Amino acid sequence: MRKYFTARNITFFAILAALVVVLQVWGGSIHIGATSLSFVLVPIVLGGMILGPGAGALLGFVFGIIVLIYGITGADPFTFVLFSDKPVWTIVLCLVKGTAAGAVSGLLYKVIAKRNKYAASFVAAASAPIVNTGLFILGALCMSGTIAANFVADGETVIYFLVIGCAGINFIIELAINLVLAPALHSVVGIVERRILSKYKKKAKKPAQASGQEPAAGADSTPAASSGPAAAASGTGAGIENKAAVETTSGRES
Repeated sequence: MRKYFTARNITFFAILAALVVVLQVWGGSIHIGATSLSFVLVPIVLGGMILGPGAGALLGFVFGIIVLIYGITGADPFTFVLFSDKPVWTIVLCLVKGTAAGAVSGLLYKVIAKRNKYAASFVAAASAPIVNTGLFILGALCMSGTIAANFVADGETVIYFLVIGCAGINFIIELAINLVLAPALHSVVGIVERRILSKYKKKAKKPAQASGQEPAAGADSTPAASSGPAAAASGTGAGIENKAAVETTSGRES
């Protein structure tokens, strides 16, 4: 847990969460059919790739909260109608689809990246809109009565409205955006991983250098300490020899 809640991870998550809010507010004004575009899937996928499935799920949850706020306040007419008639189902749908999209994309990247990170980037990028749109259609079918009474024209079915008139075009656009940006996501992940690896290497070198200097200093001091008594002993021996030589010489002279 401590490794996950680092200053770097928290800062990066905060930036991505801010992007989710900004992109959803901006994208919420672009309507195709009954629903708005979801540009927020890009930072959600990126968060899942770099920080893991948990972060992707949290970013998706933030996305769901913004969608729900738009629906409650009436800024999103489609969600507002659903919330007015089926508030519990609408809350669950808004929160679950975004959370699941972030979690699944992060989990798929984590698994596939062990073999091929480039392929994992495309799979993660594609999985987010698939899960988001798929769960939206399934959840909307649970409120088919409300949708049929307010949005479906005569002669159409609810499933046709949801797949073709409501979510189909949006899904194609969102999927295309994510796939086009997948190489860029792969590059960003590579840059972040290289920077983290370089920092860890620098931190690992400092203790290694410190531990390498201490034995060297100890080794230098040991010979120095031992050379003192040895030098004294050799000096004493030389003095005794000189004294004996002098005494012998003086004895011969006498």
